[in-house]
Amino acid sequence: MGRYEKAWQVARQRIEEAEKRAQRARGSVRLLAVSKTFPAGAIRDLHGSGQRAFGENYVQEASAKREALADLDIEWHLIGPLQSNKTRLAAACFDWIESVDRMQIADRLAAARGPGKPLDVLVQVNASGEATKHGVAPSGALALALHVAALPTLRLRGIMGIPEATGDDVRLRDQFRQLKACYDACTEQGLAVDTLSMGMSSDLELAIAEGSTEVRIGTAIFGMRDRMGE
Repeated sequence: MGRYEKAWQVARQRIEEAEKRAQRARGSVRLLAVSKTFPAGAIRDLHGSGQRAFGENYVQEASAKREALADLDIEWHLIGPLQSNKTRLAAACFDWIESVDRMQIADRLAAARGPGKPLDVLVQVNASGEATKHGVAPSGALALALHVAALPTLRLRGIMGIPEATGDDVRLRDQFRQLKACYDACTEQGLAVDTLSMGMSSDLELAIAEGSTEVRIGTAIFGMRDRMGE
């Protein structure tokens, strides 16, 4: 058993139990392992347990890890904010960009991606309204989603959001429902979305109850991060 396999199995069990309680099909929610700030060796270890999708916050850090792990079949997701000057590297390095929050970023990613396999994209929505959070306002989510969907080198997959850090389940549930409403608005417009990325180590059960199809789990698998390295 690898170093992180037991914690990974516990996280998977939490997801399965939450699916069952929400009367969701088993396997309808996937686990994205958040490996930001952890070394390539930690990803290699967890990959050996069967995990394939990994989330990173920093473009250059992920690029170095991807090079070090080029022998592995990994699906790389950018879940952190993306600066305009990093779009070219991000378009080459990642399979998914989950943090598109404005049209300029979408346009730059589309131009950088070029022909070939489209880049999978989620529109990041700021459901909490916090000034420190990235993401488009819920009222602007559909317009951005439609813009992304019209770009031929991008493939819109859905919505992503990070709620505020609060232990208040009522507030969390309200924010998750706002994100679900943005996702539903996309489907009502005929957009072929399939991913609602919300929920992390501390709130994945509530997120799944409110419709999440992807939970981003880092701490519950890898442990606490050394913020000095971020």
